[in-house]
Amino acid sequence: MTEFAAVNTLASPHLLFLLLAALAVEAVVGGMPLLFRIVPHPVAIAGGLVGTLERRLNRKSCNERARLVRGFLVVAVMVALAAGAGYAITGIVCDLAHGWLVEIFFVVTLVAQRSLYTHVRKVGLALQTDGLSAGRDAVSHIVGRDPDSLDEQGVARAAVESCAENFSDGVVAPVFWYVLFGLPGLFVYKTVNTMDSMIGHKTERYLSFGMTAAKLDDVMSFIPARLAGLILGIAAFLVPTANPGHAIGTMLRDARNHSSPNAGWPEGAVAGALGLSLAGPRHYGGKVVKDKWIGNGCARLTVQDIHRTLFLYAVACLVQAGIIVALLITQLAAPGQLSREAETILHTLGELKDLF
Repeated sequence: MTEFAAVNTLASPHLLFLLLAALAVEAVVGGMPLLFRIVPHPVAIAGGLVGTLERRLNRKSCNERARLVRGFLVVAVMVALAAGAGYAITGIVCDLAHGWLVEIFFVVTLVAQRSLYTHVRKVGLALQTDGLSAGRDAVSHIVGRDPDSLDEQGVARAAVESCAENFSDGVVAPVFWYVLFGLPGLFVYKTVNTMDSMIGHKTERYLSFGMTAAKLDDVMSFIPARLAGLILGIAAFLVPTANPGHAIGTMLRDARNHSSPNAGWPEGAVAGALGLSLAGPRHYGGKVVKDKWIGNGCARLTVQDIHRTLFLYAVACLVQAGIIVALLITQLAAPGQLSREAETILHTLGELKDLF
């Protein structure tokens, strides 16, 4: 596997090929929930460690400055561990027969194309077949807002917003950081995103302690969020019921209406593409968040709008795969690349054929 070590570097053809294979596998098998009922998921491991550090270090007796410093140290330790694990695994698999399968496994595990589709679809099916109570229960698994405060339109809107935002956080961003830095980049991003979801809240307990995690997540999601919005806009060209011009226009006009510096970009693209109004006032943790509206379409969403969003989302995932294919072709076309990289990819394909 020395060829693997030599070429699996920044956006190399071999890395892009493995990424395409992983995305195809993930689209079929999802996040392998049956496996992770037996063994802990990598995100659960990171979350468990973050939770332990938070309980020990984020004490009420500490002043805000001490909490800020301790939170910074937690982020530094977790990022170092994630990067170290990524580099270590990359080094180990270089010396293993079929070691590239390990890399594909981690990409499949940490990119959420299929699982996001499944969770959002469950909300639509629950609303359609079992009513509001079931819809609230289903949406509670994918949003942080109070589900009991939502009517049917609110549940549908929450599902659509979650699909848009998590296309950035759960699909585009992990792919982006993997393309740039391989497994270390993927591991660091997922760790930072996990920390943000656990301690990056603007509450009395986490405001200072989780500030570093929240700000770092904003930084690491800055480019992916805008890429996600652009990809959704491109996907709108391929969806008969979507409007690509409105997708891009609404995104550029209204993205900053969201309280998050990043979530408004994919939400704006979806709102414009499908003629919806998203964000706006909503309940989080017993408080009303008075965000401005994104989009100037219909705010009373239905199950049909969830289905339309999922169609746009699926096409956007295909568009992202197409961009990766284009990058792969561009890399292979570089002088001196084709024969060496083609030989490595063909070697990997041969190993895959031997396995089956």
